[in-house]
Amino acid sequence: MSDLHDTKEKHGGAVTHELSADGSHSDTAPHDGPIVGEHEAALERKLVFKLDILILPLTALLYLSAFLDRSNMGNAKLQGLFKILGDNPDTKFSIILSAFYITYIVLNVPGTVLSTLVEPSVSIALGTLIWSVACTAQAGAHNFGALVATRLFIGIGEAMFTCSVAMYYGMWYKRTEIAARVSLFIGSGTLAGAFGGLIAYGVSFIKSSKLETWRLLFLIEGLPGILLALCIFLFLPSRPAKSRYINETERELAIRRLQTSRVASGHLFEWSAVRHAFSQHTAYLNGVVCIGLNCSVASVAGFLPTIVKTFGYSAARAQLFTVPPYAFAFVGSLLICFLSDRTKHRGLYVAFTQVCGIAGFAILIGVTKNMGARYFGTFLVVLGGFGGIPLMLAWAGDTAGSQTVAAVRMGLMNGIGQCFAILASFIFPTKEGPQWYKGFGINLGFCVLSMVTALYLSWYYRRENARRDKAGDVATPVSALNSPSAEKGLAAAPQAQLHDYAPGFRYTP
Repeated sequence: MSDLHDTKEKHGGAVTHELSADGSHSDTAPHDGPIVGEHEAALERKLVFKLDILILPLTALLYLSAFLDRSNMGNAKLQGLFKILGDNPDTKFSIILSAFYITYIVLNVPGTVLSTLVEPSVSIALGTLIWSVACTAQAGAHNFGALVATRLFIGIGEAMFTCSVAMYYGMWYKRTEIAARVSLFIGSGTLAGAFGGLIAYGVSFIKSSKLETWRLLFLIEGLPGILLALCIFLFLPSRPAKSRYINETERELAIRRLQTSRVASGHLFEWSAVRHAFSQHTAYLNGVVCIGLNCSVASVAGFLPTIVKTFGYSAARAQLFTVPPYAFAFVGSLLICFLSDRTKHRGLYVAFTQVCGIAGFAILIGVTKNMGARYFGTFLVVLGGFGGIPLMLAWAGDTAGSQTVAAVRMGLMNGIGQCFAILASFIFPTKEGPQWYKGFGINLGFCVLSMVTALYLSWYYRRENARRDKAGDVATPVSALNSPSAEKGLAAAPQAQLHDYAPGFRYTP
């Protein structure tokens, strides 16, 4: 099996790089930096633009479709879904919402790791097909059990793509380019919330003697996902070493420019990387940050139409008035992630999103008569949840050191956070509205926890970077040498197997 060799003498770079035919590669470049030469800089800009055209529209449509399918239960609730639930509809509705998160949590790590074992376009397309078929099948449900089953399959499908897409971006983009693009990806979920409200508003005027309005909603939002799965399989670029959508010059440039951004970006799955990821306390703290984020997003996805309806709107107009908070969150999230990429910081921006969430939930708790102020609070709540998630996905990858570690960190982080999304399904019973002190209060508390944890992680990474600078860039920190990984030869391991302990690696704080 022949290798392509990318060397300093051939390309004028400062690093040595080897790319095997299977697509894996390792490098030793420690820091972000521009490719030397105005000509290559122009080629790089052209390449990045081409990648954006190829990758971003497909992946944005992916999350838009997925979030429509995940959150349309909240819209269907106002359009007559409760009629088939029988006794205790509140409890059954909460169980239906939570069913999605059960399979989503259990399969998050395996689903993300799958994209390191097969082509990402294959695993992501398969996940898309599963959830879109399941969402469409909801239109044929006639009882509580059928709705639970379809929601379980939606969770299976979505577990195979959310974190996988964020990790996939790391195969093509530098660390300083990822957050803004992940924000477009996750931000399409906020657009889905806006479109979902508009679609539900429009569907509410369709009168059919054969199908209830909520069944039409599931069909309209589920069927396009099946076509999207085919498009992902056929048109999403695979990896720089194999993609047919770039020529050989662009291929070499795509690989070489990533050398300036990370120490080890090999794509092959490694069990040692899995053990390394699970041994890091920061991987679990990432999950703690996501508790507040995911609880907020799940609360919004399941209950925002119901909450807005209590402000004095009809069911149809409540669907319509869910659109502006999502639109506000989309623009705000893009701006926050753009600034995060430009300043090369994550933690402070994550903390800021949680300050927004804290303020929003505080308004919803403390202001009971002023409906305008309460409506403004929903803007802050949606921004707090959706603004922080792309930053955390980018941050988990920034601090991994290799793609297998990134896959595990993202999956673990999302799995921990989604555990509390299940809780969100049960904290807004109808009888406690419109105050919902329990639901708003729990969300506020988790937002505080997320903010404090994000600030701690930022401080920890700054301290660790300073320690490595002072120590002269040794291969592993003292704590690593005392860990179980060191007993298996971590200190003497090849560069690519050191992950974030490799010489030259610095965390993004």
